[in-house]
Amino acid sequence: KKFHTLSMVNTDTRSFSFEELQKYNGEEGRPVYVSVQRTVYDMSNGATFYGPGGPYHIFAGHECSRALAKMKIDENELNDTLEDCSEKERQTLQDWVKKFVSKYPIVGVVRD
Repeated sequence: KKFHTLSMVNTDTRSFSFEELQKYNGEEGRPVYVSVQRTVYDMSNGATFYGPGGPYHIFAGHECSRALAKMKIDENELNDTLEDCSEKERQTLQDWVKKFVSKYPIVGVVRD
């Protein structure tokens, strides 16, 4: 169950590959993009947390659904594999999605 809909997506959205997304890590003046359930959020106004030097900078430029569900800041968890996540972890992820939808613009989606 997702809490966001395509109607909330900016009309200027684009499609990113995982490799392209990595460029948007807040370094060299670039915006900070984070993907959750393959929806890409512009976290630039949260750069204190997600930008260079921030405690969650590891998420910048990555798909981080699993890391958020498991509440782990670990590059090995930066993916969208949820099959082995518990119901509680999946709910934790949905809580993050609700927070991100309310705070950060959606700028695109990640494609395979």
